[in-house]
Amino acid sequence: QVQLVESGGGLVQAGGSLRLSCTASGLTFSTADMGWFRQAPGKEREFVARRWSGGNIHYADSARGRFAISRDNAKNTVYLQMNSLKPEDTAVYYCAARYPQYGNEYKYWGQGTQVTVSS
Repeated sequence: QVQLVESGGGLVQAGGSLRLSCTASGLTFSTADMGWFRQAPGKEREFVARRWSGGNIHYADSARGRFAISRDNAKNTVYLQMNSLKPEDTAVYYCAARYPQYGNEYKYWGQGTQVTVSS
């Protein structure tokens, strides 16, 4: 059974930082492409960052320069370091995993962790 468990969310003031973690089990983490997404109230889920198993990294425009995605294959964990947080970053953050040989869709999702940025 595949599980992705996010942690590290919370309440932070604008300009502050948080580091989210997502630990995976039940899958071969080292060959999975890992991504972070978020969903704000009343909005659709949106892409934040991804780090493929081969090392390729891509950020949404809203995250570039402020967020950093990394992974530790030995710990089956992907991280999202978020700096210079803004109120508009408030959302539930999800990690997701996919295996590109099976398609472009992220098949496995975590339950999410709430990030709230106060002004």
